[in-house]
Amino acid sequence: MSEHLSRRFFLAATGMAALPAVIGCSTQSGLQHSAGLPDLTLPQENLEGMLRMTASLEQEDVPWWFDGTIFGIVGETEPQPLVRFEGWEVYWVRPVENNAYELTGHTVSFFYDLKTGKMLDSFENPYTGMRNKVEAAVQGGGAGFGFNYSVNGVRLTKLLDKLPAKPLLLQWSSLRDIIWMHAETAYPPGMKQPRKQRQTMFAPRNAFADRNIKNLPTTFSATVFENWPHWMDMGDRPGHVIWHASGGKISSLDELPNEFRARLERDHADRMSAYPFSATEKKSTFQ
Repeated sequence: MSEHLSRRFFLAATGMAALPAVIGCSTQSGLQHSAGLPDLTLPQENLEGMLRMTASLEQEDVPWWFDGTIFGIVGETEPQPLVRFEGWEVYWVRPVENNAYELTGHTVSFFYDLKTGKMLDSFENPYTGMRNKVEAAVQGGGAGFGFNYSVNGVRLTKLLDKLPAKPLLLQWSSLRDIIWMHAETAYPPGMKQPRKQRQTMFAPRNAFADRNIKNLPTTFSATVFENWPHWMDMGDRPGHVIWHASGGKISSLDELPNEFRARLERDHADRMSAYPFSATEKKSTFQ
């Protein structure tokens, strides 16, 4: 998923591209009549519910696949779709000291032409008129380079002693046979703006109610406000991008699109497991 702090995206610093570092919000919007669900006003239930949605309470690889579109925003002009993307994320959760967990993992994303759907190695930049080389977005890191999850919030492991503890408060809702969780990424002060992410994760209500299911069959949708991708070579030009993505956990590599899987296995095989004690290098291509 560098030492720069950045994208689904406080992610460059941690090594992940879509992890929710959460800020406080109302806890149970829409759950007034949700008999059979865990009491998500209880801090530990809230924490474990989030981890089951995001990854697993078992120590195992939890892969996701997602896709979406990046839009360019300049002043008050109409947002312009720039490229499509498809991505792979794989997470691993392990218990650590003080009744907390560390979530680590990897992300690899490839970019595609809007019209042809073909994977891109270059991009005709509509703002500069230049042809940019397009790089895969690769982020990731093992033990010590993830997020610390506890009832005191979600914080970067590397900055645990520098970021204040805040109660983990999530917005949960349920309708018919679906439960969903809203989460918002928390960024440290002083980062270049705009920078904001809001995502929603969805799971079957009956699965969420079953405490024996440690790894829920979750789907998600997210919107991220970010600076220009570095490969666009925009320099100090005004504007920013909005990423919109949706996806879900997968149970097999066979669920990946063929072309995506082939490139992932060929070029980024070391990013296909999130086992935290592997020798995989911590990396980020996001700015």
